[in-house]
Amino acid sequence: MGIFSRRQTSVIDPPSAVDSDHPLAQTAAADTTLDPALRALTGHWTIDRPHSRIGFSVRHAMVTTVRGAFADYDSSLYFDGARPSQSRAELVIRVASVDTGVEQRDGHLVGRDFFDARRYPEMTFRSTATVHEAGETFRMTGDLTIRDTTRPVEIQLDYLGSVMDPFGYERAGFDGTTTIDRRDWGLVYNQRLKAGGSMVSEKVRLQFDISAIRATA
Repeated sequence: MGIFSRRQTSVIDPPSAVDSDHPLAQTAAADTTLDPALRALTGHWTIDRPHSRIGFSVRHAMVTTVRGAFADYDSSLYFDGARPSQSRAELVIRVASVDTGVEQRDGHLVGRDFFDARRYPEMTFRSTATVHEAGETFRMTGDLTIRDTTRPVEIQLDYLGSVMDPFGYERAGFDGTTTIDRRDWGLVYNQRLKAGGSMVSEKVRLQFDISAIRATA
């Protein structure tokens, strides 16, 4: 993922022979703003689950917010420190691991009205592009698959820093957010309120609080 640099050098203009409005030119220009020292961070990374959170929040009954997270998932991250646009990420989440703090609600979520975990045990995210936007902010585009329906999403990623922790792990952190309409993935169940509006909002905010560690060989 192109998410591991806080420092920047001056922007290098793309060659005059390339149209600066062309997407490839824009990507190249964005990549060259990154500190060359980031080459040392090139490689494979993985999400440290005990220190990370793959979660969501949704408005309930139009007056409060319910929050939940998934405890069981696999991750594969590759960062290219010279060309962040070549970075990539994959996340495979077991939906039965959803936890909102209420057992009955969790049971409803994994049932047929929502995730239908018996038929569709996993949801996945696979990146298709990464762009350095400005400063510490990046945008990752990818395909999100839920219940065998795949649609593109864009995730805003904010870099938090990198450090060697006391246990010898090279660690980098970032926050990611995006908002989706769950109906686009076939999650259409709802109940209407007498006063108007829905019991569960169609808009769902996805939240990624990530501590990534360099993968060992």
